[in-house]
Amino acid sequence: MTESLRETVRAKYAAAAKEASAPSSGGCCGSTTFVDLTTNDQGRAVFGSALYEDESIEGAEQAVEASLGCGVPTAVADLHPGEIVLDLGSGAGGDVLISAKRVAPGGKAIGLDMTTGMVELARRNARAAGVDNVEFIEGYLEDIPLEDGSVDVVISNCVINLAADKAVVLAEAARVLRPGGRFAVSDVVADEDMDEATRADMEAFTGCIAGALTDADYRAALTGAGFQDIEISRTHRVHEHAWAAVVRARRG
Repeated sequence: MTESLRETVRAKYAAAAKEASAPSSGGCCGSTTFVDLTTNDQGRAVFGSALYEDESIEGAEQAVEASLGCGVPTAVADLHPGEIVLDLGSGAGGDVLISAKRVAPGGKAIGLDMTTGMVELARRNARAAGVDNVEFIEGYLEDIPLEDGSVDVVISNCVINLAADKAVVLAEAARVLRPGGRFAVSDVVADEDMDEATRADMEAFTGCIAGALTDADYRAALTGAGFQDIEISRTHRVHEHAWAAVVRARRG
């Protein structure tokens, strides 16, 4: 990610961390900082905590209320006790806390976020929930501060689309996964005909739309990073030019 773009995204999400005490304020990715796309024209939730309606979030309610995501990656990651799971762009920590319960006993959930305010908020939420098999670290998706082959599962909730160079992010995800490790994320996938005006709109970028890959480009980037068994399943439309999707793959 270019430094200017990274700082723009960081500033937006730092503001979102401050707003987390009032998550009902709305907005794309759950905040007034972003384009107002929390619900669609039919009133259906497309971003935020309402998407967790059918997911067990006991103990993680406060963190999930601050969710800025477009999906529920923990619902599709098939987590098991003893596994180590990494959440890319972990925000307030909701998916990390849910994951931590599912990989216990013996497992651990790690949250990575580039925003100091989000890391601090996630740590507070973990303490409030009494969950101790978690770790929140500050860093970049393009340079994950973990050893090669050190995690079993990588999850993420509507964050990879914010990176300028998704190929680097996906290569880093593959690097930290053990052979056969699983990649299971919620993300935004762009329509093939997304117009240039939307692509150039910085508010649409920080609001999770303009930077999204198309289905074909996502598959190519995953293949280039060494992933196999790639599945991309669209879940709901989040913009006239983009969909939320579940993206799954396995490291070769």
